[in-house]
Amino acid sequence: MKVCLTDSAMNDLKELHRYYEEQLVPQVGQRFVAEILDRIETLSDNPDIGRIVPEFTTENVRELIHKPYRVVYLRELSSIFIIRVWRSERVLEFP
Repeated sequence: MKVCLTDSAMNDLKELHRYYEEQLVPQVGQRFVAEILDRIETLSDNPDIGRIVPEFTTENVRELIHKPYRVVYLRELSSIFIIRVWRSERVLEFP
């Protein structure tokens, strides 16, 4: 199954990295981004591994939890679209 990162997810990862750079711990941001990308790669073989997003209760909108982040994705028949990489304490917003 094909996995695609949307522009909003890419921007979220850039912001995540930038935040940790501003906190003077860029290695933490680099580690989070690498770990999140590794988790995303597992979706191509295991598209239903994530739980259904509670705010939407729609079968095809799912999320992986990588504390403190939520990786929200849309599962379609032949593709997965990563929609957001969002801190879990924030209210989830879609672009």
